[in-house]
Amino acid sequence: MRMPSHTRAIDAVLLDMDGTILNSIKAAERVWRTWAERRGIDVDAFLPTIHGVQAVETIRRLGLAGIDPQNEAAEITKAEIEDVDGIEPIAGAAAFLAMLPHDKWGIVTSAPRVLALRRIKAAGLPLPPLLISAEDVKRSKPAPDGFMHAAERLGTLAHRCLVIEDSPAGIAAAASSGAQVLVVTATHHRPMEIRHPAITDYRDLALERLPDGALSISHAGGPSELPDRLSCVLPPCAPHPAA
Repeated sequence: MRMPSHTRAIDAVLLDMDGTILNSIKAAERVWRTWAERRGIDVDAFLPTIHGVQAVETIRRLGLAGIDPQNEAAEITKAEIEDVDGIEPIAGAAAFLAMLPHDKWGIVTSAPRVLALRRIKAAGLPLPPLLISAEDVKRSKPAPDGFMHAAERLGTLAHRCLVIEDSPAGIAAAASSGAQVLVVTATHHRPMEIRHPAITDYRDLALERLPDGALSISHAGGPSELPDRLSCVLPPCAPHPAA
């Protein structure tokens, strides 16, 4: 298969969860608001800081006296598992995931595994063939460890992957890993400076199955004012060995 020079060959697609394939903002902020109010924290200033990083890191950064961040994070996670009302998929996410070869994609999230699975099911999305969660890496986003570990599990390297993210911490982690980065802005409340290709949601992507079975992933439509357009090609599933 011949590809235009601007098209990047990739081995896998790695996606964040919250804000990238599903919107859990209402549920998450309900839980964190209750916790912050109980602790006397300025809720309006605090809530924008909770996205894209592990709960324990969010709490640790506050430097609150007399609390155990691990215990507080466990309490918050339990509440988040119980409250999934209003969680919904990002537009077009289900169709996009359905097009990906089953052995060439995974989710990399700062959420604990149990919470991640709960939210994915609540959004009606397919469970990923690979899930890298908070328990799987020592350093969370913005460190690149999660994406590097996921790439290794899929038999490749991070710089051979397309990473789809939404939060500053996640974008920094993806860029640090060397991956091709695509930013989803569906849940952004205010404009954010983005130095990578971006989409509002997955309806902004054009997916084409090529004659050899590979999947072309690019921005929909023709040339536009976009400063950076996505163009990647993902190979088909590896053939199963003969019995």
